[in-house]
Amino acid sequence: MGVKSLKKREHQLSNTAQQLEILNSGIFAAGGELPKFEDKLKETQTGPIRPKKLEILQLNLGYMCNQVCAHCHVDAGPDRKEMMSRVTLKKCLQILQQTSVNTLDLTGGAPEMHPDFRWFVTEASKIGVKDFIVRSNLTILRANKKYYDLPEFFKVHNIHVVSSLPFYKKEKTDRQRGEGVFSQSIEALKALNKVGYGLSGSGLQLDLVYNPAGAFLAGNQQALEQDFKKALKKDFDIEFNQLFTITNLPISRFLEYLIASENYEDYMQRLVEAFNPAAVANVMCTNTLSVRWDGFLYDCDFNQMLDLKVASPVQHLNDFDLKQLQSRAVCISQHCYGCTAGAGSSCQGAVV
Repeated sequence: MGVKSLKKREHQLSNTAQQLEILNSGIFAAGGELPKFEDKLKETQTGPIRPKKLEILQLNLGYMCNQVCAHCHVDAGPDRKEMMSRVTLKKCLQILQQTSVNTLDLTGGAPEMHPDFRWFVTEASKIGVKDFIVRSNLTILRANKKYYDLPEFFKVHNIHVVSSLPFYKKEKTDRQRGEGVFSQSIEALKALNKVGYGLSGSGLQLDLVYNPAGAFLAGNQQALEQDFKKALKKDFDIEFNQLFTITNLPISRFLEYLIASENYEDYMQRLVEAFNPAAVANVMCTNTLSVRWDGFLYDCDFNQMLDLKVASPVQHLNDFDLKQLQSRAVCISQHCYGCTAGAGSSCQGAVV
């Protein structure tokens, strides 16, 4: 199926089979063909990709979100109803007790919107989880009065807040994430700073995430971090710890955008040309296991959005067996070029 013929069908691209068909065809209108990612791994003697020690359990609590961002690979929004059940959350707690996983990474959607969010964090704290990550869109902290106390709640549990902020200027941020998002994000960052987040010596970690607003790769992470820190301090007296740059992967809404704007071919070519063998060793699928809201298991949350379950007899929390999971090979496809381009990309930013 050619990319050109899909331009009137972008509304259907939430269908995972269709997305994979597009990604794996690799044949462009100009007649060129992209190398398969698995062939690139063989060529550079960097594959197959296999898990290392499991360090991070990443839970997607559900796809409900108060925003509808143009680049969202989760296709999240206010109308999404998928939510992790309390039964599944309790199973996650059991697994945390049975393993040496040291980091619990909560994402969505907006994970804070899950009705059991506070209960789950509290219960995880009780069983000894020390390293929490919450991936916040920031605006949720100002969206409704019932969320206004979340900065204090985060502080009580020493939660590491990783928050999305596309840029330090209003125009670019609102263009990518919606009118008014920048102002709400600034207010949320001020609220986090007020309780100590991002301040030197507080021990409360506040990191920002930068996603490019278009069909290009992020610049140097360290240089961008300095730009963000300088601008946010000067304009708003806001402080934070680190900036993570994350490459937009050609999945869901961003794939729709690439096709509709006729940037798909150029973007994929750019990812392939920027392939970095050194990034392969540290991609997030090597130390992370992603759990979908319904308990199914994935190598990463990008594979989750393409429904590429782990290549193991164990594909659900109910059958969890760490030894079997550790013997698998990571599922790969053409979107994996995104995590291995340039300095590499993971949920913790650049990897090399």
